[in-house]
Amino acid sequence: MLAVLSTALYVFKSCRDLPGDALTRAGQVVEQVGQKAQQVAAAFKQGTITTTFTSYATTLSGSQYLQFATLSQMEHFTRKDESSMAFGYIPLPDVVVEATAPVSYTYYLDLNAHWDFKVQDGVLWVIAPEIKFNKPSVDASRITYEIKKNSLLRNTTEAMVNLKESITWLSIKKAQSNVDLVRETGRKQTETFVQNWLAKTFTDGRNYPVKVVFRSEHDPKSKTPPAGKD
Repeated sequence: MLAVLSTALYVFKSCRDLPGDALTRAGQVVEQVGQKAQQVAAAFKQGTITTTFTSYATTLSGSQYLQFATLSQMEHFTRKDESSMAFGYIPLPDVVVEATAPVSYTYYLDLNAHWDFKVQDGVLWVIAPEIKFNKPSVDASRITYEIKKNSLLRNTTEAMVNLKESITWLSIKKAQSNVDLVRETGRKQTETFVQNWLAKTFTDGRNYPVKVVFRSEHDPKSKTPPAGKD
């Protein structure tokens, strides 16, 4: 902010003795610099922070999602089938089958979801939406199956079929459990993204450090800045 105002004063001092149109143009420059210096504060007062951010983010990313992490893991999906006979009184040996496959998980934030921005003590606090993930991508060409525990009294074919049919569901459950693994990566990537938006959109945007809190982490009763519409 001081740098901008200093620039304005320098322009004014350099041009104050110029005649006619030159002096008029110098005054316009000073006025424009002064207007830009107030952009962040004005945007909050006018209620355009969220609109400006969404417009910037969707234009830059080319979609309504801010993708920040992709995990590629070799997964082992295990299924244990239990059975019995004589109306459940005689248990049969368990059958255990396993599938191994490479799976990719992509995590993102929805730019069209609800975002909150609030400046407190010189810090721009961002209440970001919850982390979401795409449908896991299972490389079907590289899936291998193995019978970990067999039984002569059981039909392992049925157990294997059940495993194959449940791989999609199991991979979704795994994607959900991985959210905690990518949370801090998502936080840092989002802070960088918002900081770049501030710097490119507002003249004094670099003066505001950015802190991101995901909505499930935010407690309105705590000292953390409350979520609020701008």
